[in-house]
Amino acid sequence: MRCLYCGYEDSKVIDSRAADEGRTIRRRRECFNCGRRFTTYETIEDTPVLVVKSNGARQAFDAQKIKNGIIKSCEKRPVSMNSIDEMVLAVTKEVYNSMEQEISSKAIGELVMTELKKYDEVAYVRYASVYRSFKDISSFLEELQHLMEGKK
Repeated sequence: MRCLYCGYEDSKVIDSRAADEGRTIRRRRECFNCGRRFTTYETIEDTPVLVVKSNGARQAFDAQKIKNGIIKSCEKRPVSMNSIDEMVLAVTKEVYNSMEQEISSKAIGELVMTELKKYDEVAYVRYASVYRSFKDISSFLEELQHLMEGKK
């Protein structure tokens, strides 16, 4: 780290501590050349992920939208809020771990359905019926048959 005062390119860390609720590390440094002390902050680079909608529009990824959709599909089902938070966290991690700057809304929907299937099949079918926009009862029955085959 370059010294703020003399521009020397080497310093030692004297003290490190978490700041900003653990999202930043504050470091006190001392320059090897002039001996003066200065503070630096280290943060995680937050690169936004854009969601590409089916109509081509792009918007920032919002985990709250996923949570709202999952809550709606789990209405009157024995799924705890803790489980819903776990599903949202799993989907969010998957989106950010993909290392892509853009992800399709279809891919996010598939991730949500994968998580819902683990917790509650009725909630999964509810979400799938809206997400896949079943046109008629036969397409709905096809999805149910795939679900039943997966249980065997």
